[in-house]
Amino acid sequence: MGSRDADIDFTFSHPITVRAVLDALTEVGWSVEVPFASVTYMINDADDMYEWYTSSPADIDEVLARLDAAGNLPYTVAVNIHHPGAGTGGMLMLMPGRVEVSFVPTIDRRRISGAPEFTDLAWYLHALVPALITTGLEGYEAKEIGY
Repeated sequence: MGSRDADIDFTFSHPITVRAVLDALTEVGWSVEVPFASVTYMINDADDMYEWYTSSPADIDEVLARLDAAGNLPYTVAVNIHHPGAGTGGMLMLMPGRVEVSFVPTIDRRRISGAPEFTDLAWYLHALVPALITTGLEGYEAKEIGY
């Protein structure tokens, strides 16, 4: 069996900020503090460099101000999120324009018990969609592909 990629692409009715998404997800158990007590985030700048940074959870306001800065709207930004209660997490990536947001389960991905090669996307949808509805979620597409 080859490798598999899974992701959920969310579409919002209006541009959204990283702060708004994280505020909604924090209410239902998600955290930007990934294991090892750090915040990891990415800004794909004008040089098209996917530059990852690590910061302290104490600096989250500064991190969010940077991710949501008007100058970064034309670029993809991302932050890793973790659900400590479920022991899983992944990358939340906001596309240029901020109406499209992708979630990629990359931290201890949950698997379907009867078919462990597949990601339990239903679990992630249940853990993400209800919170995101409060921020203008219009729709989503969940997919998993093997290659």
